[in-house]
Amino acid sequence: MKLELLYQNLIGIPSESKGIEYVDLGKALPRAKKAFDKFLQQIDAKVLGYDSLPDQNTAEILRYVNSVAEDMDTMVVLGIGGSALGSRAVYNALKTTKSLVNKIYVCDNIDPTLLYEIMEKIELKRTIFNVITKSGGTAETLSQYLIVHKILKEAYKSDYRKHILITTEANNGFLRRVAEWENLPTYSVPANVGGRFSVLSDVGLVPLAFTGIDINRLLDGAKSMRERCRTTELMQNPAMMLALSHVLLLEKGFNISVMMPYSNSLADMADWYRQLWGESLGKRVDDDGNIVRVGQTPAKSIGTTDQHSQVQLYAEGPLDKIITFIRVESFKYDYTIPNLYPDELATNFLAEKTLSYLLKTEQLATEIALTDAGCPNCTITIPELDEFYIGEFIYLYETATVLAGYLQNIDPLNQPGVEAGKIATYALMGHPHYTEHQAKVESYLSKRKVEYKI
Repeated sequence: MKLELLYQNLIGIPSESKGIEYVDLGKALPRAKKAFDKFLQQIDAKVLGYDSLPDQNTAEILRYVNSVAEDMDTMVVLGIGGSALGSRAVYNALKTTKSLVNKIYVCDNIDPTLLYEIMEKIELKRTIFNVITKSGGTAETLSQYLIVHKILKEAYKSDYRKHILITTEANNGFLRRVAEWENLPTYSVPANVGGRFSVLSDVGLVPLAFTGIDINRLLDGAKSMRERCRTTELMQNPAMMLALSHVLLLEKGFNISVMMPYSNSLADMADWYRQLWGESLGKRVDDDGNIVRVGQTPAKSIGTTDQHSQVQLYAEGPLDKIITFIRVESFKYDYTIPNLYPDELATNFLAEKTLSYLLKTEQLATEIALTDAGCPNCTITIPELDEFYIGEFIYLYETATVLAGYLQNIDPLNQPGVEAGKIATYALMGHPHYTEHQAKVESYLSKRKVEYKI
């Protein structure tokens, strides 16, 4: 069994707003081949570091996890964006099916209420705080670390170090220096792996292994999908077909990409996708320096919940959306609907069917309805909630994202728009290395007129 992509409804469906036809795919194949060749070249050049992650040796991670197993049962991840979303998404996808005992809490915002709520839930003496930032200088993560460090040192004095783990760049950054000063255990983020591509690195594997998730099986799934995405038969390449169809539809005006998992367990995988797709593909300039302002806005819906809130918009609103259904074929836990009122038409058609059967039927029904409404859609079927298939899913979307960037002649690895916000934050907070930006910030503040406040 393997993860499957059904993409027929992305092509040639009746639409008031013209979509794409199979002939469009054929015409785009030279463009696709050029993008795929660049993809292979960038792998050879070690630019796409995420591609080699499935081959890593996990022995050291598993050794560390075993060493703390007796004393610790909770890990709090202090991180933001790619340092947090991936591990949370995989953990929540598998925690119930795998009956995981150890817990992860992810503090991915500096909202003080979030940190307070997490601190109230945990037993401090049985908790490790995993501080994750590739640069070692992310303001949000450092703020959390400084607060937690003080709490731990006050509680345990000389014994506080066993509650802290640092995950950062191997050789650079403030947190790497802190780890050396404090003699703290560390893991590394590869220099050629960006945060949003880092879930299969130490960033994600350490917390996931801590909970009991089989990280080797996760990597095996990614390795299996990597082989499928290497085929030069591009119409048989799932990552290329996802990327090419989405880019061609974007150029026809379909500028919103909705991921709609029919499983609450996969809700955070849609959040992981939103960062990956949005941050990688929303770009002002292309690789030749031309202003292009491209980007497909990623959105999230949950089936069946959002059939009762968002599908009305998808079916009858602007034809500017692509829907990706995520369907789970087999659930570990299920319920049979009892036949309590055999003479009542309102319920007897449900009798003796399972909830999972109803859930899958509703996904198919929504697929039919949106296809009839002219809304392009595709379906990814995951055989079951298992590490192997989640690993396949992760690698599939990482590669589809990179290919979508190369198809548009943009860099899917950088994020200059994010960096601009970071710089403004540092300037506002008085960071001494950003004094040259303070004049610009002060100029903006001087124009922030009070007469527009009501």
